[in-house]
Amino acid sequence: MLNIRRRALAFMLGACVLSGCGNNAAVSEGAVETGTETVSDIEAYERFEESVSSDVTPQISESGLTAEKGYTSSFGMERERDGNKVRSYLTGRFVPEEIGDRRPVAIMLNNIEDAMPMSGVGSADVLYECVVEGSLTRMMGVFEAYDDLEKIGSVRSCRNYFVYYALDHDAVYCHYGQSSYALPLLEQDYVDNLSGLAAIGDTVFYRTTDRVAPHNAYASAKGIKKGIEDMGYRNTYKDGYIGKFTFARDGDPNDLSQEDSYDATHIEPGYKINKPCLEYNPEDEKYYRWQYGTEHIDDLTGEQLSFDNIILQYSSWEQIDDKGYLGFDCHGGGRMVYITKGKAVDGSWISFGGDQGAVRYFDSDGEEIVVNQGKTLIEIIQDTEGDKVVIR
Repeated sequence: MLNIRRRALAFMLGACVLSGCGNNAAVSEGAVETGTETVSDIEAYERFEESVSSDVTPQISESGLTAEKGYTSSFGMERERDGNKVRSYLTGRFVPEEIGDRRPVAIMLNNIEDAMPMSGVGSADVLYECVVEGSLTRMMGVFEAYDDLEKIGSVRSCRNYFVYYALDHDAVYCHYGQSSYALPLLEQDYVDNLSGLAAIGDTVFYRTTDRVAPHNAYASAKGIKKGIEDMGYRNTYKDGYIGKFTFARDGDPNDLSQEDSYDATHIEPGYKINKPCLEYNPEDEKYYRWQYGTEHIDDLTGEQLSFDNIILQYSSWEQIDDKGYLGFDCHGGGRMVYITKGKAVDGSWISFGGDQGAVRYFDSDGEEIVVNQGKTLIEIIQDTEGDKVVIR
């Protein structure tokens, strides 16, 4: 097992005003991902994790975790079932048991402009975005109902922190290669992964001829399911899995009507290269995403990506080596902003359960945030880059 200690959340919450400008630094021509597939000091990432951890572990009982709106937190609670349907851990909606009880898959998605448009990304129930080398971002989609998808990607390589985001959902992690930093983590018995560079790669992934490598590697539902079977990975959620969100009940959405909420109809996470933004549509109460100066489209459907919830998760970080490999705190806590239905509220995130636990979200009163049913975009923000974020 990795020799990594964990810490409890220890910071003060206060009123925060996020500001920035609509135009960040100009996009660098020919921006490419440098890649760090080999490293000079494989223990550098573990030392980073040690530096953001302590010997203190959060000790919170189920009764000590309260939620907003008078709700009971889903922490450690059995999910609601109705006949042959169950509440999804990812969306909070009722789904068939064969979908809701099956482990999701978390797939690394290429977000370089040359790889646009993505395929299958619109089917992700939870989508993560985080900076990698060279100020580029990479995305990871967490998919629950992916059975009909013949083309997902293009798929790119692993970064340590994305593995932890996948573990939040007890997902099978799909990626096309990795740096040496990630190998000790991927080898842990609690990480079930499908790599394009492993023997299982030809089963799970395939390459197209319409793009040049490395932007032409894709996964299919058939290949993923066969890969999970051949690797002997379990298909259902692990015993004791507690989920990540407490969802609003049917007919009782969270409209963020509390006094400390503020308007949030235009969102810019502040990433330098793709310059994404999200615009709120009050008619369907969803946030629509743009990047690289145009709509962010799923190539399979032709539809623009949209979300019911946006979470800005501010994390401490560090550059691990001179090639630009980054580390992000995934096991402590920090600031967050929850955005839904044209409003935002400040709060905090904290990780429960170490590597095999999950991050959960709290408002300024310390109550767990009730997340609206639907799709969620989680933007990981470097905590030193908060002034680049725009919410208005």
